[in-house]
Amino acid sequence: MSAIRIHAMPTETAEAFRSGALDANGQRPEEHVSNGPGNPCRHCLDFIAPGEPMLVLAYRPFPQPQPYAEIGPIFLHRKACMRFENAEHIPEVLSSSPTYMIRGYGHDDRIIYGSGQVVASKDIEEAARRLFEDTDIVYAHVRSASNNCFQCRIDAR
Repeated sequence: MSAIRIHAMPTETAEAFRSGALDANGQRPEEHVSNGPGNPCRHCLDFIAPGEPMLVLAYRPFPQPQPYAEIGPIFLHRKACMRFENAEHIPEVLSSSPTYMIRGYGHDDRIIYGSGQVVASKDIEEAARRLFEDTDIVYAHVRSASNNCFQCRIDAR
């Protein structure tokens, strides 16, 4: 099985949103206060603690708009945080839900049909490795199984 690498939101992207850059819907990120563990930051891939300021925004984790470039809501620490760097293992925050959607994408950033599957949180890493057995799949997204919110990107190493 191939090795995998986990990618959180790039630091430059997180900093741009914190500085007021418009989100994927052309709006400024909304400022809120975290109410607890349902608010995972997509930059550090950890929870935003209750009472901490956070941003809520529409995110498109693709290089450009196109029909398969899904947009969805995400959370981001309002203050700077360290980007998730333990990149060879699934972050602990992804054990907080019983299931996640994992889906493969090709060189053209479009979904590879038949690659999407809902998996138990404990099986994300194994499911990603199996996806990369298909040479048409260049990367995968982990998304919320219930709300389709982007969590992180996975690449084969």
